Amino acid sequence: MSGQSLLVPGEITPVRSVPGNIRRPEYVGKPAPTPYTGPEIQDSDTVERMRIAGRIAARAMEEAAKHIAPGVTTDELDRVAHDFMVDHGAYPSTLGYRGFPKSLCSSLNEVICHGIPDSTVLRDGDIVNLDVTAYINGVHGDNNATYLCGDVDEESRLLVERTRESLNRAIKAVRPGRQINVIGRVIESYAKRFGYGVVRDFTGHGINSSFHSGLIVPHYDSPHATTVMQPGMTFTIEPMLTLGTHEYDMWDDGWTVVTKDRRRTAQFEHTLVVTETGADILTLP
Repeated sequence: MSGQSLLVPGEITPVRSVPGNIRRPEYVGKPAPTPYTGPEIQDSDTVERMRIAGRIAARAMEEAAKHIAPGVTTDELDRVAHDFMVDHGAYPSTLGYRGFPKSLCSSLNEVICHGIPDSTVLRDGDIVNLDVTAYINGVHGDNNATYLCGDVDEESRLLVERTRESLNRAIKAVRPGRQINVIGRVIESYAKRFGYGVVRDFTGHGINSSFHSGLIVPHYDSPHATTVMQPGMTFTIEPMLTLGTHEYDMWDDGWTVVTKDRRRTAQFEHTLVVTETGADILTLP
């Protein structure tokens, strides 16, 4: 293991502004989003709009990732992604979602998900997950990836590489007519080869005009995930694998989720649409 000291909360900068001409999701300024009651299957126009949102999110994440280096703050990564999305006419979906104060999630080392960008300085040997979602033309595109900062130990590098591979395998398992639980079955069976934990309480989700539609996509083999995939369904797959336990604690900020044993964790995510023959990734740069 890396031997890095554990993370502590940093200072959060003021909320970044978004020009008034950029359309906001309906939940901004509200304590919670309005529950989604629409279909999980989207028409071709919605899918193409989601592809635009997904491309912007993917490119914003790439731009932020270019700045990952020892000495850079997670707040600076947030600024880069925020500016990219705004410059391309998109609203950063996380900004104001249930009160989240930033334009991406930055989850380092033992943070499973939902880390808040702040004054935390990246260190040589960190692994850095960036989770970026863009909202434009009335729809969302959501993706994330885990990056290496400087010289990362082999155990962590392998975790990152294998988590990426678990996402790739899960996407290949998507077929119309199959139940959603095939996704988690593929991820969990692959993760077990290496003794990794698979996070259970944070999942993939339906996405469209709603950030989280209510459809749940577990990353373990859940007997309850019996929804049958159909062409036009749009959702995320976002496996979170851990070096140790899948159990977690949450910081007092109500967002930052860390592994209970404080061992490292990695995550990758794409938004996709089910096609007649498989899956089409909507979050490609």
